[in-house]
Amino acid sequence: MIVGNGPVPDSAAAEIACADCVVRFNDCRSSRAGERTDIVAVCNTGRPARMMLGRAVSADAPTGLQSSAWANHPAVVEATGLWCVRNPVLFAALRAPLAITHPELDDFCDDETEAFEAFARASGKTFRVLDGQTQRFVEQILSGFSPAPYIVPSSGIVVVADVLGAHPAADIALAGFTHVGWEGHPFAAEAQLVERWVAEGRLRRLDAAPAVSLAVGS
Repeated sequence: MIVGNGPVPDSAAAEIACADCVVRFNDCRSSRAGERTDIVAVCNTGRPARMMLGRAVSADAPTGLQSSAWANHPAVVEATGLWCVRNPVLFAALRAPLAITHPELDDFCDDETEAFEAFARASGKTFRVLDGQTQRFVEQILSGFSPAPYIVPSSGIVVVADVLGAHPAADIALAGFTHVGWEGHPFAAEAQLVERWVAEGRLRRLDAAPAVSLAVGS
């Protein structure tokens, strides 16, 4: 069960509770009291990472992770695993081109993976960093939907691709995926890709799908 931070229908609660593994993202906004979380997948670079680490004002501020609101969120406390979605090597390579095309994103590639790993170790959670090849695969397949210019795929679509690759025969369901948000993600193309995977029987949705066209190049 992969649960995004969009609205999740009440009708999905029972199935989420019965899943073998429940993955949520970042601050787990869609999590409700008493609901399960097994893995939290985080954006481990830039401002989202600093927000979770409790040093949003300055990248140089000391880490207040153990007492941050994110670290004490019930879903984060309950989770037994922590995944860093943004591969540090891949994002380090993005720094120079982004300095030219998007100078306002000067901290976008600042890597906080070590801080998240330290937190996972201290709190007894398993830890992994997703392979950069997964993001490269997603970028390649998204190109078939002629996306508008974007920075990187969203964490949600990268995690979905990672889970599909690792568990091709599993019953994988999505909830809370609205495919809207930061303009630096190609959400329209991602919605089309998810609907293709649903049509192929590789995924199920527990909520209403956005209205998208499956036509390549649309």
